[in-house]
Amino acid sequence: MSFPAISVPEVETSSDAPPGLNSDQQRAVDALPEGCALLVVQRGPNAGARFLLDDDRTTAGRQPSSDIFLDDVTVSRKHAEFVRDGQRFRVRDVGSLNGTYVNRDRVDDVLLTNGDEVQIGKYRLTFHSFRAR
Repeated sequence: MSFPAISVPEVETSSDAPPGLNSDQQRAVDALPEGCALLVVQRGPNAGARFLLDDDRTTAGRQPSSDIFLDDVTVSRKHAEFVRDGQRFRVRDVGSLNGTYVNRDRVDDVLLTNGDEVQIGKYRLTFHSFRAR
């Protein structure tokens, strides 16, 4: 029995593009202003959504007034916050029930690096920061 050959289209990526970004998301990362960062929802409700981190403090949670509103029961009303630390960002758990994870490790407060996966409830977001060109 033989199967017909199929062709797989090439995916457009730059050599330093983090895995999991499509070309639109990569353009958004490339266009980040200095001192800003971007969170891209990779898994969970609203996959593909992007959240710009451009304030000194950005809140995330199930409470509608959160800067990043994550509407799922696995997310606490006040779950985490992203805090600018010089030219970098940290994520801080603010007493959530299910915890905040970075690269699958539960954290209370950690400095983020490019490509880190932040998990808040069902949501898995990748962190991308401004890079000098």
